[in-house]
Amino acid sequence: MPHFYISAGIQLAEGADLQLAEQGLRHLIQQTQEEPGCISFEIRQNQKDRTKFTLWECWTDPDALAAHFDADHTKKYLAQNLTTVSYIEELGPISGIAAEQNTVSHP
Repeated sequence: MPHFYISAGIQLAEGADLQLAEQGLRHLIQQTQEEPGCISFEIRQNQKDRTKFTLWECWTDPDALAAHFDADHTKKYLAQNLTTVSYIEELGPISGIAAEQNTVSHP
């Protein structure tokens, strides 16, 4: 079964403290990476506008992602209202290309 890939954009919520959000996101990364079904979970910060972030996620399947939103650490982070979601994308291989061929190796 192919993995389930997500990309999401988030930004600092109006009135939220950036340092508190950064701290909360670091903790969310650590906790989420230990969840069953999580293959990878990364959050990158925009270097020109530090109030914007991009999430890159890979899950074993959509059910694993759904369980992530039910996890206590996820609920705790979301309840703080530090960030808002700008977009969520479900991603897959380019049409007509097998997932195995979608990996590029660099010398």
